[in-house]
Amino acid sequence: MMKRPLPLRPGDSIAILSPASVINPDYVDGAAATIRRLGYRPLVMPHTLGRSGSYSATAADRLADLTDALTDPSIRAIICSRGGYGSVHLLLSLATLPIESDPKWLVGFSDISALHSLMASKGIMSIHSSMARQLAEAPDSPAVRELFSIMSGTGSTLTWEATPLAPNRPGTATGPLRGGNMAVLEGLAATPFDNYPAGSILFIEDVGEPIYKIERMLYRLSLSGVLSRISALIVGRFTDYQPDRNYQAMEAMIADMTARLPIPIAFNAPVGHIGADNRPLLHGAPATLTVTPAGATLTF
Repeated sequence: MMKRPLPLRPGDSIAILSPASVINPDYVDGAAATIRRLGYRPLVMPHTLGRSGSYSATAADRLADLTDALTDPSIRAIICSRGGYGSVHLLLSLATLPIESDPKWLVGFSDISALHSLMASKGIMSIHSSMARQLAEAPDSPAVRELFSIMSGTGSTLTWEATPLAPNRPGTATGPLRGGNMAVLEGLAATPFDNYPAGSILFIEDVGEPIYKIERMLYRLSLSGVLSRISALIVGRFTDYQPDRNYQAMEAMIADMTARLPIPIAFNAPVGHIGADNRPLLHGAPATLTVTPAGATLTF
């Protein structure tokens, strides 16, 4: 059974840290202001605004920030400032931390999918969601409101319309919600953090990847047996890619790749690199997905 972190209470401390790439300080300042306005206490960790090459700090310093935030009982949530690349450096060390008895909310997406996989390996739910930039630039957006609502202990229902780029496959499924960024999940294949329980509802998204590379990643999921044991597939947004000679749209390729799967498939979920509309998903939570030709509803 996955553990859900305790609901946030007014005045709780929320850490902001950078486990991967360098972040614009203005986004951190803006995110801290939003957290403060909502009645919580922002805590910017020591190496959040640093730089070491393309990373926010050395791996040791990034690990120190995240270790301190995960083990400090006064910190009740951790919002990653951004993704980029670098979270994978920290996984083996973080895996040794005894954090199961006092789980914290961990928030982020893209490269932070690696940390969601870590939390799932520990049996802890986490939130695939917007980060510092979105909190700074769109503090009143539905995505930010839903994020803090989930951390405050409420459930969530997300509804979206289908896309003409690929047909939905209607049906209803229940299961644990797992997934994230395709390239990151691919990089964790055949590791202790590659974990898709039977019956999972899998969600995927990515940015800037060619269609053929996403196809190759889907083949890995198929050949390894992942696609044959999930109960449903949610296709989030795949952005900033070019059509190729085989497919004009990423969604068309994914529809072909999954044509033989006897499961509900919902395209066009508002999840991924889409700015302020990137809606939060509770990674690891029991969920129900209902798919129709016109759209889909996810409840968790």
